Amino acid sequence: MYHLAKRFISVLFTVCVIVSLLALYQPARTMRLSPLDPSSYSNAQELIIRHVDLDWTVNFDKRTISGTATLHFKLTKKDLEEVFLDVSDLTVSSVAAKSTAGEVPLDWDIGGTIENIGSKLTIYLPTKTNDDLTLVIAYETSPKASALQWLTPEQTFGKKHPYLFSQCQAIHARSILPCQDTPAVKFTYNATLRHPKEVTGLMSAIKVDSEPGVSKFQQKIPIPSYLLAIVVGALVSKPIGPISSVWAEQEQIDEAAEEFSQTADFIAKAEEICGPYVWERYDLLVMPPSFPFGGMENPCLTFVTPTLLAGDKSLATVVAHEIAHSWTGNLVTNRNFEHFWLNEGFTVFVEGKIVGRLSGNASRDFHALHGLSELSDCIKTQLADTPELTKLVVDLSECGPDDAFSTVPYIKGSTFLRYLEDLLGGPSKFEPFFRAYLDRFKYQSVLTNDFKQMLYEWFREDPNNEVLLERINWDLWLFGEGMPPVIPSYDRSMLEACLAHATLWAENDLDTIKNSPLVKQSLVSVQLIEFLAQLLERKKIVDLTAEKVALLGETYGFSTTKNAELRFRFVRLFIRARLIEKMDEILAFANSNFRMKFVRPVYKELGAWPQARPIAIENYNRVKDQMMTVCAYTVAKDLGISDVSA
Repeated sequence: MYHLAKRFISVLFTVCVIVSLLALYQPARTMRLSPLDPSSYSNAQELIIRHVDLDWTVNFDKRTISGTATLHFKLTKKDLEEVFLDVSDLTVSSVAAKSTAGEVPLDWDIGGTIENIGSKLTIYLPTKTNDDLTLVIAYETSPKASALQWLTPEQTFGKKHPYLFSQCQAIHARSILPCQDTPAVKFTYNATLRHPKEVTGLMSAIKVDSEPGVSKFQQKIPIPSYLLAIVVGALVSKPIGPISSVWAEQEQIDEAAEEFSQTADFIAKAEEICGPYVWERYDLLVMPPSFPFGGMENPCLTFVTPTLLAGDKSLATVVAHEIAHSWTGNLVTNRNFEHFWLNEGFTVFVEGKIVGRLSGNASRDFHALHGLSELSDCIKTQLADTPELTKLVVDLSECGPDDAFSTVPYIKGSTFLRYLEDLLGGPSKFEPFFRAYLDRFKYQSVLTNDFKQMLYEWFREDPNNEVLLERINWDLWLFGEGMPPVIPSYDRSMLEACLAHATLWAENDLDTIKNSPLVKQSLVSVQLIEFLAQLLERKKIVDLTAEKVALLGETYGFSTTKNAELRFRFVRLFIRARLIEKMDEILAFANSNFRMKFVRPVYKELGAWPQARPIAIENYNRVKDQMMTVCAYTVAKDLGISDVSA
């Protein structure tokens, strides 16, 4: 009996230890967290947020935002007993149900923490609820909130004031407020923002009132949580169109206003394609270098990377892309990020049409061909070990949207739409459908099947289209891996010159190159970018020496260019040539901005170069705190560092 008791105690002790360890352990994703969205804990199938009131105080000393979020819900289920919300590193101090009779404190708890996903906030309702619900949640963000980037005065251009900005896409809004952090839910919002008097506060909304230290905002059009945005800094503005201003630090404002002077033209062409612009304002904000994306389509206030300031407007088509998002993504939104192509593929498609209307169809097609080059590069490098992420519709049951982020939904998605347009009668037939699609689903969130069903409804009105519709291999396009199964018949006239230059430099020695008349032919900026992209695509480059790379830089001005797209590809040639003596230049570029499009391939290629790998890791560890969380996390994965803090 003694032995049985001893054995029982031993087993019980072991079980307790295991339970304790499990309580500390953050599990990996192996399942879908909710019926509507694999990356959201929220029970949005039972109730949805319709409006949010925010009262925020920004504290630069603590690097926190504190205050309240008042969430107004519409119930879609009877006898509701619990509310599930997404949170990440939030310190919640109280939760209350609000009604005309006052506020009633509620019980709540936080659990289910998953790395890079967040936690579940469970709110227990005192009685079974059938009426619409309002909850008031008081909380404070973490200094390490994944959606926020805090900059010291020394990290800004002006060097006098601190700076704060947010990046909530894809699932980082949960780190700045408890919410249903899924694009399946859209809400309007009002916000009161308290901040130091000497700086300016802006949000993804219309500023309706302000006084020193307090700014008030209103967003009357429903948006998903990932479009919530905030910036606080020493900012000034300059008008660039009837409904547009550009915001930046004083030191950049004139340069930015000149670079983005085509904004009004982009908006006008987008309205021709998509319908009326409904957001009242379209302002631009030039971000600090740590901003991880080319642009972010926050309503009323698009964030753009300073790497677009090329001096010749050659990279301003990114603004056309962000403007297009005002319809494709912001007005009609993917229901979850497995269908991200409904946002980005559609937006690149509209972007190309804007380019075509302003610069001609040859430019539109060159734009598309350049995108295919970038897609090919991405599939061969970034996604080489994860071919399942080259599908147009991906499975996010076991990974987060940040892990799946790539050019695939952008370029493969837009190529699919161009294929459909060409197949179904060209722009004169497809554009009326496209505009009707945007009108039917405006203010809603959709899945791929919603688009597919409307496409069939629209084009089946003409019986002659039936045979054409039968030719569309939806399974191959949506779930096939790799490059698009069909490449449309693009005008290749602008591309051919790029290919000729790439062939010259890839297949010949220095003497042949120097004596070739081809090097005297001028290429415009977008062609130079494609030329370098094509050169990097070549499996073999003859005599890729320091001398050859230097001649290339001198011939085309790559060594001195301000164009970040050119510098990005040129430093990758240093890596390709294994020019260890160029490490200072490579790292100088990698540290000059933390746009993921640039830094991820650079770090991945440095990580695969044994001589450079330890230098790259050392540099990463030195600068990672200057990166946004999403950038630091993905670069660490690219380097094969399991622990971001390693």
